[in-house]
Amino acid sequence: MYHPIGVYEKHGPHLPLGTDVFRAKEMCRRAAIMEYCIVYPDFYFGQILEAKHQPGTIAYSTELMLKVLDETCKEIARNGLKKIILVNTHGGNNSLLPYFLQIQLERSCDYATFLMQFRESKEIEEKIKSLRKSTTGGHADEVETAEMIAIRPGAVKMDQSAAESGRDMNRLNLPNLNTGISWYSRYPNHYAGQADGATAQLGEVRLEARSRQLAESIKALKADKVTLQLQNEFFKHSQSPLDTPKWD
Repeated sequence: MYHPIGVYEKHGPHLPLGTDVFRAKEMCRRAAIMEYCIVYPDFYFGQILEAKHQPGTIAYSTELMLKVLDETCKEIARNGLKKIILVNTHGGNNSLLPYFLQIQLERSCDYATFLMQFRESKEIEEKIKSLRKSTTGGHADEVETAEMIAIRPGAVKMDQSAAESGRDMNRLNLPNLNTGISWYSRYPNHYAGQADGATAQLGEVRLEARSRQLAESIKALKADKVTLQLQNEFFKHSQSPLDTPKWD
């Protein structure tokens, strides 16, 4: 099954707070048409502490985020779904969710959790580039705005897209170092890019490409018989490390 994940956060002055969940859910919906699966309801308990300074941000504690996601996956599995794909379109979750996968190894379980990793093909990258009018972005930018125009045009306020700056202000120059306020130092308006050139055509190209990737992944996972077998093997050996066999 697919589990669309995002947060409540500001997406520039022109997009709704739940933009990332709208995008993830639409990709899942389209993929499910191509390759049948169950799409779980919207999940907003993501990591967005870096945007607490902006109105509309709902930043849950780390303990609650992990607890709710863990309990949700447990309950999904208890209902008979043993392969769960987390589909994330929010950049702030890019560290949280891989960590979540690792801590699933803390105790034995009878289900496996996966994280979808989108990778644009060269052909799609070139197509997107040809349709874009801007060259920078990353949050509420031309591409994300284009996706929302394709998904829910009535929720997009294009007349507000230039009301705030989405430029990189580059206020912290520390080579080879990252810190919790690195994003804030660059984009204090929590808007990265220039959205006024967004079109539904551009949004459809990205949505269709990612939906097809999802469909391909679910098809492969349906046929997979190795993950749960290896996971059970791991849990067995983790109970008695000295008895773990050596592989050649």
